[in-house]
Amino acid sequence: MADLKNPKVIWAKGILFLLVGVLASAMLIAQAASLQVAVLLGISIWAFCRFYYFAFYVIEHYVDAEYKFAGLIAFARYTLQSKRR
Repeated sequence: MADLKNPKVIWAKGILFLLVGVLASAMLIAQAASLQVAVLLGISIWAFCRFYYFAFYVIEHYVDAEYKFAGLIAFARYTLQSKRR
C-alpha cells in the first residue's frame, strides 16, 4: 500500500477518525448513561493517547533516535526485540 501524500485526503481521514470516535463515545454513554462511564471513557481515551505519544514520539526522540516506527505492530516488535538484547 502506498503512503498517503495528498493533504486533503489526510485531513479527511483525520476528521473521519474524529467523527468515529465521537460517535462511538456518544453511543457508549447513551447506552450506559452515568457520570462514572463518561469519566472512565475519558480517562481511557486520554491514557491510550498518551501511550500512542509515548510509542511514537518519546521513544524516537529520547530513547532511540535511529528507529522510525511504522505502526503499533512495529513498536511491539521493537519492544520485544529490545528485551532480547
